[in-house]
Amino acid sequence: MNLELTEEQLALRDTLRRFLVERALISSHVRPLLDDPTGTTAAVWRGLADLGATGLLVPQDHGGAGMTMVEAGIVAEELGAALHPGPWSSTAVAAVRLLSRIDGPAAADILAGIADGSTVVTVLGLGEQSAPDAAAADLLLFLAEGDTALFAVQTSDVSMTLEPGIDQTRKRFRIQLDNATTQRRLGTLRAQDVDAVRDDVLIVMAADALGAARAVMEMAIEYAKTRTQFGAPIGSFQAVQHLCVDMFETVELARSGVLHALWAADHSAEERHLAAVRAKAFAGRLAGVGDTAIQVFGGIGYTWEHDAHLYLKRLLSWSAYGGAPERYLTEVGARLAKKGRP
Repeated sequence: MNLELTEEQLALRDTLRRFLVERALISSHVRPLLDDPTGTTAAVWRGLADLGATGLLVPQDHGGAGMTMVEAGIVAEELGAALHPGPWSSTAVAAVRLLSRIDGPAAADILAGIADGSTVVTVLGLGEQSAPDAAAADLLLFLAEGDTALFAVQTSDVSMTLEPGIDQTRKRFRIQLDNATTQRRLGTLRAQDVDAVRDDVLIVMAADALGAARAVMEMAIEYAKTRTQFGAPIGSFQAVQHLCVDMFETVELARSGVLHALWAADHSAEERHLAAVRAKAFAGRLAGVGDTAIQVFGGIGYTWEHDAHLYLKRLLSWSAYGGAPERYLTEVGARLAKKGRP
């Protein structure tokens, strides 16, 4: 396992980072979409597709880049750092990882549409009772028949209700399928394949949270360097230094877990689930980074105009995603205890 990015991966990161700065800033893109149920614009989604971000995990036979989860994690981290509100993880990760395990022309056509940016897809039934990004999606994938049969339905044929939540950059919807008339059965998956996709989504969400925590930490540290009190930068005060060190330690420890989980998703079916659970168990602490950053910012960090609260809300939604971190800590402990028994 190599913890250092290759030149190609660094180029992917830098290209996406530049695109987000130029086309999807928090001030000009994220904030105007906070009350928009779609959470995206056609121009920005097309830009991501043109960069190859939507087809990153799509097999090359279907028009995608055929890259690995490590590259997906790079993209997710940068999107998290920019608080990007669009349906990327739903479409480019959850849907693609499911569809790639299905044979047949229907799945192939959807994958091709995801790769070229013409089709936005969301998934219902991967550990959550609601569907993310449904208002932005053209298609809804859902699991039935004991969570092994994969179906697709046009989102125009379902009823959806936006669920309230603390994080306005994450749109989740309650879905009613009873009146759907265009359901298509795409194929059958093995139970272990569905479990693997659930793990993959959890890992990518952890990478997103890592990006958000890194960004708000860097903002707070920069503020500590320039904000002065009593004639000195507040970063020179020991109490503030301790806060910054605590944030850095948490972010970097979470990074190592996320990187291992991304690697395991592609290289070790045996390690994938435990790595995903570990990432969730520890990365759930990243919400504390957002809270600590606001302490460094002081009163300004609590204002609507400052972006710190948006990062904290993103991190709080991650902490709650799929259940509280304590549940995953319990599973990690149980697995390690079982492994250590004679």
